[in-house]
This record gives sequence, structure tokens and C-alpha cells, in this order.
Amino acid sequence: MENEMVITSSSNERLKYARRVRDGREPGLIFVEGERLIEECLQSGLRLTACFHEPDPTPRAHRIIAEMARRDCPLYSVTSGALESVSDTVHTQGLLAIAERPQSDLDGLRRARDGVAPLVVCLDSAQDPGNFGTIVRTAEAAGASGVVATKGSVDAFSPKTLRSSMGSAFRLPIVTGVEIEELLPRLRAAKLRIVATTASGETVYSDYNWSAPTTVVFGNEAWGVRPELLERCDERLRIPLSAPVESLNLAAAAAAVLFEAARQRRGVGNGEWGMGSGA
Repeated sequence: MENEMVITSSSNERLKYARRVRDGREPGLIFVEGERLIEECLQSGLRLTACFHEPDPTPRAHRIIAEMARRDCPLYSVTSGALESVSDTVHTQGLLAIAERPQSDLDGLRRARDGVAPLVVCLDSAQDPGNFGTIVRTAEAAGASGVVATKGSVDAFSPKTLRSSMGSAFRLPIVTGVEIEELLPRLRAAKLRIVATTASGETVYSDYNWSAPTTVVFGNEAWGVRPELLERCDERLRIPLSAPVESLNLAAAAAAVLFEAARQRRGVGNGEWGMGSGA
């Protein structure tokens, strides 16, 4: 690489800055780690503001670094030990970047994908980064228009959430920190029906007409959709379960519902559906 100096100290100011981004203390920026996720970031067109890499990168990392150099992204060579102090994983992957946070708004969420009616996924106070990221990936795979998270949800672009979304968070519109008093009127003005998942729902999720413009709300991992939001929904949906199981993991429930929606919507628009690898 063309860097004249190699950063050797974990106390280096640039590494301190990277840790602040990692910890969510630099608004407007996100921390992206690992070859695959950075490739997804590059393909999405996000602007990268810094790259930190080991002095002897792998061939794949070398190609990524070359592309970032082509885009005028500042590059910093860092020893493995110093890079370890910044990494969000148990073992550093040898490559990390700082990028501008993707920006979306509620109006953008209601746009249809592939010619079918909008399908917006709403997460109400979701707390687990793995669940959040997995649902973002599932939402993209199922053809949803975007994801909105109410205030109190985990950061959609934290390192752990990004790893779980596997690049979908860079492509699918995501709006976070929304108060329900702002959200509900905007959704109704856009003529989206609002449905929520709950064990006491009056309608089985597969009986709902998913070809209609819809926002589907999934609740907190521990207590579900908050009552004040649940009672204001147009319909409440349940997933029938065999006894003695009483509930599903949040991400599993979202997958069941969203792929039923995808099944119903498949013949409505112009989208093409392939067989997923499950990877």
C-alpha cells in the first residue's frame, strides 16, 4: 500500500476516532468491518470516509483497498495489535471502514418495489441487534419497501446489526427513532393499512390480504407490540403454533409473516423470485 507510515499504537487519534464511530458516538457515520460487508457498502454507493487495514492485506482485501483508493477514501495501514483494539469482533478481520450513514425518510418507505403495493416493516422497540439485522435482510428478500423502527429500538446501523443484515441495510430504506404519534398519521395519509402481530390476534396471518398496501408491526422481544400501538392497528394477526410452544423468536416470526406476504404478492408485480441459498 502507499501509506508512508504504519499505525502501531491503539492510542492513535485516528483509531480513537474509529472507536467513537464504532460505539455510535459520531452521528452520521457508521462502522463497517470485514471484506464482505465493505464490498456491499461499496456496491451500494455509500461514501467512505476512512479505511483501516493490516499492512499485509489478503488479495481480496487488497482489491477492496484499491477500489477505496480510486474513490479517494483515506487509507491507514495499522498493525494487527492496534487494529484489534478497534475491531468489534472477537478476532479482527484485518479491514474496517467508516462510511456515511444511509439516510431515508418515511415518504421513501411507501414507494412500491417491482410494481406491487408498498409493504413496510415496522419494528416497535426491537432490542436485539441480531434480530433487527436479520429482519432487515428478510424484509429485503421478501420484497418489502423498507423498515421503520420506533424510538427505543436498537441502532439499525450498529456493527452487530449490520453484520446480521449482511448488506441489506445499505440497500433497503430504513428510518429509525420515529415516535408512533408521528408514524401512524403518516402511514394513514399514505393509505397504508396497519397490522400487528400478536398471540391474541383475531386473524391468522396467512388469511390476511398481503397484496394491499400494508405496514406490518413486530414488537419487542419480551413484551411484543406496545398496547397503545396495538389497539390503533387496523387488524391484529397471529401465527398458529402447536402446543406447548407459545411464541416464536422475533426474527422467526417476521420471516414466517413476510414470506407469506411474498407468496401472495409474487404474481402481482413484475418482480422475479429466485431460490435463496440460505447463506
